[in-house]
Amino acid sequence: MHRVRTSRFGRASLWGRVIDYLTFYLAATWRLLCLIRPGDIVVAKTDPPMMSVPAAWVVKLKGGVLVNWVQDLFPEVATSLDVYGVRFAAPMLKRLRNQSLRQGRSNVVLGEIMAERLRGEGVPSDQITIIQNWADGDAIQPIDKRDNPLIREWGLEGKFVLGYSGNMGHVHEFKTMIDAAEKLNDVKEIAFVFVGDGIARQWLIAEAARRRLTNTQFFPYQSADRLRWSLSLPDVHFVSLRPTLEGLIVPSKFYGIAAAGRPIIHIGDPDGEIARVLERERCGWSFCIGEVDALTNCILRLSQEGCEVTDAGSCARRAFDRKYSRLHALDSWRLLLESAAPEASPVKAAVPESLEHPLAVGRKG
Repeated sequence: MHRVRTSRFGRASLWGRVIDYLTFYLAATWRLLCLIRPGDIVVAKTDPPMMSVPAAWVVKLKGGVLVNWVQDLFPEVATSLDVYGVRFAAPMLKRLRNQSLRQGRSNVVLGEIMAERLRGEGVPSDQITIIQNWADGDAIQPIDKRDNPLIREWGLEGKFVLGYSGNMGHVHEFKTMIDAAEKLNDVKEIAFVFVGDGIARQWLIAEAARRRLTNTQFFPYQSADRLRWSLSLPDVHFVSLRPTLEGLIVPSKFYGIAAAGRPIIHIGDPDGEIARVLERERCGWSFCIGEVDALTNCILRLSQEGCEVTDAGSCARRAFDRKYSRLHALDSWRLLLESAAPEASPVKAAVPESLEHPLAVGRKG
């Protein structure tokens, strides 16, 4: 692991973040130039965005092998969210990115819709590999609510709990959830619990107060040792993604929820990546944004039919064990890297920064 020095303006201002990213690009590119030898494999992870571009330059210059790990598609995410200043530069940024992706021996994406997006950008199918992200299925196990200490700690005894866990950002949609909570405010047996943080959290809290909701609670991110409890707390989890972002992002919270053996209510595109998984694995239900009445009726039905929730949760864990466990993902990565390695060369990856996942060039946080 090789750490590099960067500026540290943080996320408080747009220009500060831009400078942080630029200094990382420069430092990481220089470190790669010093490290890479002919035949070495470089896995370029898309955090920060466009990391594949300088990695491709270095790999071409030094005679290495490039594998791109595409967690999201930039600049499309930024233009979909109308990020200031990106739209003007987007065509040039896409050309540079697509060139770097076509140079890669393989481009690892998180789902079929993301793969379709890359094919539409001219990346050949034989250079695209789908490997989903994962969760730790040993640390996160299905836990009966009666054995969960958070039920008592958070005052949720006897409640049917709808949960949202993780980042509350621009890419997610919360109005449908809070509208459903308002319609169910008089049903004392149903509770909505939001765990995490992000730019939408204060809006949610303000809306719950404005609407005088008594069935919503908010908690911060939980520590790693409490994650198994917080993910097992809801009877059903929410996952949402704005339809314009389908194929650009895949909500990673799905994997931890499935590991906890809990079903999912998806709010977004009914033909989106998560919606397809829920239908295929029979582990959840999907609704379009704004389908509040249908969502409310579904919640009422599920709160009264425990077997349907239990069966869907069991399907979620079985799907996790079969497709989304860490062991399964790392096995797929091992096979990919072995096939990408030059003959008689050991598999090796340069890592100039600590990451959530191994084998990648990227920036933490």
